[in-house]
Amino acid sequence: MSSPLLNELIEALRCLPGVGAKTAQRMAFHVLERDRAGAKKLAKKLVAAVDRIGNCTRCRTFSEDRICITCANTQRDTSLLCVVETPVDQLAVEQATGYRGHYFVLLGRLSPLDGMGPKELGIDLLATRLGEGEVRELILATNPTVEGEATAHLLGQIARAAGVRATRLAHGVPLGGELEFIDRGTLAHAFGGRQNIEH
Repeated sequence: MSSPLLNELIEALRCLPGVGAKTAQRMAFHVLERDRAGAKKLAKKLVAAVDRIGNCTRCRTFSEDRICITCANTQRDTSLLCVVETPVDQLAVEQATGYRGHYFVLLGRLSPLDGMGPKELGIDLLATRLGEGEVRELILATNPTVEGEATAHLLGQIARAAGVRATRLAHGVPLGGELEFIDRGTLAHAFGGRQNIEH
């Protein structure tokens, strides 16, 4: 490529998840050929977001303010606290359910190899919050991965120590799924976690 700046733009775009060399090249060419105004707007908003969006001091989700909108909402149930790994997970729960409690965002999961321990996940802040006595149920909504399960186990121990009921999201066969197409791990987990049918 004859333009060093174009090469730098392509390389910079590769920081986005799922964007490889070819996709980054297509993106760079698109904004330069067809949407320079859009590129300028994107650059401006990206700089503003990086400079102004931090984390809520109560739940750790993304927020421009010290306390996010969800934590500041007095209409939400303060006795329920749902723990998720990321702000994307929080958004998924919010959009797909009628949940009206509060959240705690770990910003990761236990993974010593990646340098993610209890301190990085804000476990001390969570323990303090549970110790305040307002939370009655801690809903563990970490992902059903090895690291997510280990994280949920640790959080369950902390909840029990604080006298808080800990519950875990159900995992298993998806609604509308057919057994022959479900992976073995999911099916084994669902089979092992089977429940009584209420009459």
